[in-house]
Amino acid sequence: MDQVIQRKIEEALKGLFSAVSMLQEAYPGKPFTLDGRLVGDIGEVVASLAYDLTLNEGLTKQHDAVTRDGRKVQIKTTFGTSLTFPVHHVPDYYLGIRMNRDGTFEEIYNGPGHLVQAELLGRKATKTGLHGALMPMLKRISQKVPEADRIPKR
Repeated sequence: MDQVIQRKIEEALKGLFSAVSMLQEAYPGKPFTLDGRLVGDIGEVVASLAYDLTLNEGLTKQHDAVTRDGRKVQIKTTFGTSLTFPVHHVPDYYLGIRMNRDGTFEEIYNGPGHLVQAELLGRKATKTGLHGALMPMLKRISQKVPEADRIPKR
């Protein structure tokens, strides 16, 4: 491998692992691993700081947090243009956010999971267990969710 490329890879990895260590120190309850969970873990922590919910510790199936009144919340995060929704279960609440590089975020969807599921009834199940390419649909549905059916902000 080209020495210049090798050095750049080594420097980038050093920076990534340094960032992961900083994230783990700031919020010890999440692993922030570089195996595909990093974006989700970041989104969950950002959501827990912005919304009135409590994160589950570690990894839990089918939901990431609970509201004050005990409803389960699934949080999905992207830095891009695609959010997913589960095929095989419906969360009480679904919170979809798009992160910005500066740590701010845009709320894409905040509301009951059954409203999203109703829009997806005609879609075929996928091998991944997730419906994808939902950003426009989620934005449209979210505009119709009454304030009382949203996870309140802190």
